[in-house]
Amino acid sequence: MNDSSWGAPPHAGYWGPSDGGPVQGAAPAGPAYDAQHAQQTRPMPIVPDVPAHGGDQDDERGAARPGGPLFRDEMPQAQPHGTVPQKPDSMPTPDDAQQPAPAPQKKSAGRDLAAAIGVGVGLGAVIIASLFVVKAAFVGVIVVAVVVGLWELTSRLQERKGIRAPLVPLALGGAAMVVSGYVRGPGGAWVAMALTALAVLVWRMTEPPEGYLRDVTAGVFAAFYVPFLATFVAMMLTADDGAQRVMTYLLLTVVSDTGAYAIGWRFGKHKLAPRISPGKTREGLFGAVAFAMVAGALLMAYVIDDGTWWQGLLLGLAVAVSATLGDLGESMIKRDLGIKDMGTLLPGHGGIMDRLDSLLPTAPVVWLLFVAFVG
Repeated sequence: MNDSSWGAPPHAGYWGPSDGGPVQGAAPAGPAYDAQHAQQTRPMPIVPDVPAHGGDQDDERGAARPGGPLFRDEMPQAQPHGTVPQKPDSMPTPDDAQQPAPAPQKKSAGRDLAAAIGVGVGLGAVIIASLFVVKAAFVGVIVVAVVVGLWELTSRLQERKGIRAPLVPLALGGAAMVVSGYVRGPGGAWVAMALTALAVLVWRMTEPPEGYLRDVTAGVFAAFYVPFLATFVAMMLTADDGAQRVMTYLLLTVVSDTGAYAIGWRFGKHKLAPRISPGKTREGLFGAVAFAMVAGALLMAYVIDDGTWWQGLLLGLAVAVSATLGDLGESMIKRDLGIKDMGTLLPGHGGIMDRLDSLLPTAPVVWLLFVAFVG
């Protein structure tokens, strides 16, 4: 059927018995024009020559909207002979003119801010209580966060990609990594990391060989990404002013994220990495750097022993960059898995891994700068 035959409504007596051609006003010639014939000649929906774009979804699909009815109940009534059909779109009614313009949409934070603030305050209270009362208790907090983070990561890998990274050796090795870093320093952390990787290789041998290389590669990655990077937080704690160093590290990361969110939400127009995280903007990165550098100068000058303001500027700059890269790295993982959050354990935040995304890669950077600046 060519395009010229679409949208022609079949009137009674449209086809004549003599030559099969259209005869205006002729009656059907007997039982040949039955219900089956009528059903086969039902009108096709009209498709306009130029597709109508009604939004981003239509543009992406590239589909034209039908200009006629799609269902039998929506069939227009036949017009009398000689009547020119009216186009509803070209004849505005008084009701259309009286309808107010839609109100402009306000920017949305995309999260339950009340729940997010409540959870953040609760986590802060736990951290402060464990950090300044008994240092070993804060090491336990790190271990719990590491184990839960590993559980979230391995669960999402299995659900979305079918990757079976063994959780038991990862959890035991991750806890050993954090404790070894606190007790033995960097050397102990590296030894625990090597033994954890070996345990992952051996543990996976108890299952069929299909996907072995894929599973152990994911397991070694998880061991490095979560517990090994978190070990540097435990190593910060071993200094005489370890509690102040950890608090500075946490505050700078939070301030960097807050500055990026506040400036990006209010002034963000230029995308930073649209293919990875469409919500991040260059203006937000500038806000993260500015907020973190100011906070770093104040914290290094008044909180850290033997620290100076200019060291705080460099520390804040490094934190803003590493925190942003860590957030983008986590976004890459979630985008590859096709998920928005790693979990639902923390209302308003997502999962534990959604809070560790900026903290984990920032930990070794801050530890190294503290060692370089104040020993």
